[in-house]
Amino acid sequence: MANGFKIVVERDTRSPVVVSQLWYRIGSVDEVNGHTGLSHLLEHMMFKGTPTVPDGEYSRRIAQAGGKENAFTSRDYTVYFQQLAAKHLPLAMKLEADRMRNLSFSDDAFRRELEVVKEERRWRTDDKPTGVLFEALYANAFMANPVRYPVIGWMDDLDHTKPDDARQWYRQWYAPNNATLVVVGDVEPQAVFAEAQKQFGGLPAVALPERRPQQEPEQKGIRRVSVKAPSRLGFVAMAWQAPRLSRIDLADPYGYFMLAEVLSGDSAGRLPRTLVREQSIAQSASANYDALGRGGALFTIIASRAADKTDTALEAAIRAQVARIAKDGIGEQELERVRLQMDAERIYQRDSMFAQAMEIGTLESVGFSWRDQDTMRQRLRAVTPAEVQKAAAALIDDRLTVVTLTPQPVSRDTQNDIKGESFVR
Repeated sequence: MANGFKIVVERDTRSPVVVSQLWYRIGSVDEVNGHTGLSHLLEHMMFKGTPTVPDGEYSRRIAQAGGKENAFTSRDYTVYFQQLAAKHLPLAMKLEADRMRNLSFSDDAFRRELEVVKEERRWRTDDKPTGVLFEALYANAFMANPVRYPVIGWMDDLDHTKPDDARQWYRQWYAPNNATLVVVGDVEPQAVFAEAQKQFGGLPAVALPERRPQQEPEQKGIRRVSVKAPSRLGFVAMAWQAPRLSRIDLADPYGYFMLAEVLSGDSAGRLPRTLVREQSIAQSASANYDALGRGGALFTIIASRAADKTDTALEAAIRAQVARIAKDGIGEQELERVRLQMDAERIYQRDSMFAQAMEIGTLESVGFSWRDQDTMRQRLRAVTPAEVQKAAAALIDDRLTVVTLTPQPVSRDTQNDIKGESFVR
């Protein structure tokens, strides 16, 4: 639109419902030291009302229309979504347009919600062993890149955050030219575009702050960190700095992605098959490559060790699996199995309107286009065994950070689970 607002509509007429997601290109990678957690905190404040829609009224109206709503914040974006009958889409759009520029909250409301966020941090990070593990991993794998900041923010920063900090963050980033509306469902695209023009067209664009790249200095040796937390399990986390997918035509990132799938894409992956079922050295093991993001990228392998094994033995077993691929490569048959698994996941994804919208919104928010979906899939399918072998060989110690978690006595409510870092209100 003329004010920079972007709308992407995908028709799915299998049922008379719609998923609406409003993506703001703002997350923890845009924050600076001393002011971490602002994006997530503002996500909470966005439900505190406007002059025409008081606190609590937004959620009440969506519920009255039979819908569901929520929001989440990540390193790269903040997303507000609704799932409701297609005929009520104009209601959702009207409410989002209102709070895009008219958010209003008192200092008292801010202070109350800040305590909610601080308790969320205690629950999700401070009191959860995997939360402690992930926070230490990113904080030590990167020295300068803001991807090192936790999405929920450092507790000391939260302690010192003021209401005007959130208001300023809102004024800087919540604008039509920093947002993308993704709609998937039983709708007519032209009608959605017309409604978007009606609701968002009158909102002015703003001059967005300059986003300066913060390149990570070259790592020149392995980094090792040990943390302690109440846990029933001990963990070993290994993370290598890796190239992110900054352009669709870059070859190396696709090799890293397929390497992660070979290692742990399903139950037949090398890590769960070998470390868990054959060697019984780990209770769980998985690999991940976070290629799509605006900050630095990591290739990670995280495993929980068997109670009678040591961190050293588990790390050696992980290294052996990577070294084997780097030395001997993989067969075409194994790679084809991964391709078929990816095809199956794609089919299942099409069953979910929410998943379809997530794929579109993610691409649009990290510098790509929804039109790149097919090209990316084709490039992944074209990855060769030699490219997977090259990715494994690139996982060298000079790019490696190892974090071990030594378990401490636990209470009944201590949680052990491995999840990504994305925070939902």
